[in-house]
Amino acid sequence: MNIALTAHDAKKELMVQFCIAYCGILSRHNLCATGTTGKLVADATGLNIHRFLSGTQGGDQQIAARIACNEIDLLLFFRDSMQTQTQEPFDKNLLRLCDVHNIPVATNIATAEVLIHGLERGDLDWREIVKL
Repeated sequence: MNIALTAHDAKKELMVQFCIAYCGILSRHNLCATGTTGKLVADATGLNIHRFLSGTQGGDQQIAARIACNEIDLLLFFRDSMQTQTQEPFDKNLLRLCDVHNIPVATNIATAEVLIHGLERGDLDWREIVKL
């Protein structure tokens, strides 16, 4: 499966800790991330991560384009709901594309835990059928 990772600045450390905890599961999948998030996770875990630009430089749009082309199977997007609204249009677009293309998405650690366990059990294998 192709998994995309991104996190707002205040949630990057949480994403790193999540990826450390689930490194074994994540290592069996193709990972991509926005630049800074990808670097932090790769440095902490040793996971092989394709890094796009940082979010503010267009990395979110690069992930959105892959979602629109049905090249992402799962999005882990740790959002900071308390942040200023400057990123809000990009965030909404990313989430809208996930809805349009039926991409499972987690915007917080609670949902990410559910999805990662479902991924491990094979609950998301239907994504492979959809792509055929």
